[in-house]
Amino acid sequence: MFLIANESISEIAIRWDFIIGGLALFLFGIQFMGDGLKSIAGSKLRDYIDRYTNKPWKGIVVGSIITVFIQSSSATSAIAISFVRAGLMTLEQSVGIIIGANIGTTVTAFLIGLKVEELALYFVFLGVIVTLFGKRKKVMYGGQILLGFGMLFFGLRLMGDELSILGQSSFFESLATTMADIPIIGMLTGTIMTAIVQSSSAVIGIVQKIYDANALSLAAALPLVFGANIGTTITAVIASIGGSVSAKRSAAINVLFNVVGTLLFMLLLGPYVDFIASLAERYDIAPMMQIAIAHILRTLIISVLAYPLIGKMVAFIKKIIPGEEKTIDVSMDNLDPKLAESLPSGALGVSKQVTLKMGELASDCILASKQYFTKQSGKYKDESRQYEDAINSLDSKITSYLMQIAHERLSEADTDDFISTMQVIKNIERIGDLTMNLNEFYELAYDDKGLFSASAVNDVNEMYDTVLEMNALALTYFMDHSDAALKELLDKENYLDLVEEKARQRHFKRMTSNECSSGVAASVYVDILGTLERIGDHVFNIVKEIDRDTHAYESEIAKMLEQGV
Repeated sequence: MFLIANESISEIAIRWDFIIGGLALFLFGIQFMGDGLKSIAGSKLRDYIDRYTNKPWKGIVVGSIITVFIQSSSATSAIAISFVRAGLMTLEQSVGIIIGANIGTTVTAFLIGLKVEELALYFVFLGVIVTLFGKRKKVMYGGQILLGFGMLFFGLRLMGDELSILGQSSFFESLATTMADIPIIGMLTGTIMTAIVQSSSAVIGIVQKIYDANALSLAAALPLVFGANIGTTITAVIASIGGSVSAKRSAAINVLFNVVGTLLFMLLLGPYVDFIASLAERYDIAPMMQIAIAHILRTLIISVLAYPLIGKMVAFIKKIIPGEEKTIDVSMDNLDPKLAESLPSGALGVSKQVTLKMGELASDCILASKQYFTKQSGKYKDESRQYEDAINSLDSKITSYLMQIAHERLSEADTDDFISTMQVIKNIERIGDLTMNLNEFYELAYDDKGLFSASAVNDVNEMYDTVLEMNALALTYFMDHSDAALKELLDKENYLDLVEEKARQRHFKRMTSNECSSGVAASVYVDILGTLERIGDHVFNIVKEIDRDTHAYESEIAKMLEQGV
């Protein structure tokens, strides 16, 4: 129990364990609820961002909605940054996502203003029941969302009950008066607090509770809220250290947006406080909702002001952070819907060209994974993920375009091309997935400080080289049906199986002679060999799908068209 002296009250007892524990529950509740929502949405989050952000205003809308659901502006911004790095989104488009993410985070303050905390334990109870007795995964994720929602508001309630006592201490009264007289102190305090707890929602929630207890004036509370908006950018700044140019630029834009917005409202603090106070008096707005409204209006106003200046913001940041970022060229301009309607056979030819690009990205993805294996640098793991993101985007867009083509009247030859291209795309997409599995195995080994023996490294690299050669041959055959490429590919596929079998035998001999220095590395090594062999199988499937009798698939395609896939 912590004792605070007061001239008028001899002793005030504050349960600091309630404050610390309440804050922990609040932060965990946000994380837990966000994880549940992300589990339900899955990869659709990336699809929504990829599909609906071709213009900055759309990015603002999508960024806002997604952040409302996952309760993490940092997570939303991170997805946008990965698309910028993959060349699937311009820096200008990512600014829209970042602005939207800032808008989305204001919803928590609004819910706090509604005093949802009074129902917190009911949500906890429902969440536990649903999680324990739910049979389907999505039902259990729903329970996780309810439980997280209840926990964050119960944590706030625990904090609030104790923080309200602070208003009785002369120390806090003096501090509150100082922050009201010198607002910059309140702003810096809000910035530091948010940087420490890594959640602007938590800090603003605390301010709402203290203001509700009449321990802070509005003039002292709002600078704390404004400072929290600067503090929340620290996460992105830390994440960008040592990262790509695009990551640094995106983090810098986030900082610029919030710092300029905060300074603007600090300059207008007096009139803004009077405006919020007049709204509260006119509409009888409760104290916690006053803070929420001030927070929401501030974010909306600076978002509207920033929107026409997005281009200038990007140009300014590029001058401050110069350099060329390596991006992946995956232009979709050739996938013209009008061509699909007027000349389906020509559209099929275009889709094959883009599919070829997808296959080349698969080679880049595999090569980056090989470099991660040999050099143990996270840079190559990130690069491999970048290529895999691009592959997934192409998979979605080419498939959508092919289905447009399929709605037109196709000749028998065009139908065969359509089916073989569709199957090739799915095999390439699977190659990207398996490559990510390889990176996960390496990460497990490296986190355990495990090293692979020189012999083991040589065997894996030989398999990598063979797979890369096979992929090049398969893509050649895909475009020109070269008999020479087919024959060589058959030889390579048999050779890969042989290398995998010999490498497995050598590994078992190393294990029996205690040559393996790391248990984790020894354990995942067989999985690595098997995954590389499976990648080779999917590469070989590219050729098999082209030559396969496609008529067996016609009923399946007709069914897909019927369902509007």
